[in-house]
Amino acid sequence: MKNTVVRFGIYGAITICVLFLLSLTLGKNLSYSIQEVIGYTSMVVSLLFVFFGIKHYRDKENNGVVSFGKALAIGVLISLFAALAFGLLDIIYIKYINPDFTAEYYGHMVEQMRSSLSEAEFKVKLEELEAQKEMFSSPLMNFLLMSATVLIIGFIISLISGLILQRKPSTNN
Repeated sequence: MKNTVVRFGIYGAITICVLFLLSLTLGKNLSYSIQEVIGYTSMVVSLLFVFFGIKHYRDKENNGVVSFGKALAIGVLISLFAALAFGLLDIIYIKYINPDFTAEYYGHMVEQMRSSLSEAEFKVKLEELEAQKEMFSSPLMNFLLMSATVLIIGFIISLISGLILQRKPSTNN
């Protein structure tokens, strides 16, 4: 199991890094909402290795058998690789590649709220955004948030994959 988790975890981590770098270079002139869709799509694509890892373990290492619990554990562990890679990549991006990202994104969000909310709603939402801005200026918080996002999506994919791929031993007498 360990070899499968490490192998497919590394595949997922490499995939999420490559897709992040591709979207960074090819999508820098796109809107934030399009970039967000690309980001979530990159997460899901890289986490497809959860399914393939569980399937590999079941078919190649465990004689065609895997319990739901074992499949879920394998999937979550594979997801952890991609989650940690994405969290680290996000810190590198915000700290070194685009240190102005937080301020730019904050400005974008303020303008978006200003154009879509009443003055009273805007003031309330602006206070909430100010509190979040302080929290997200911390590299540790960014790491935790980005890693948790990937891990949550990975958990969901692990659940689905575990349900699809679970197979009990046959009881032929």
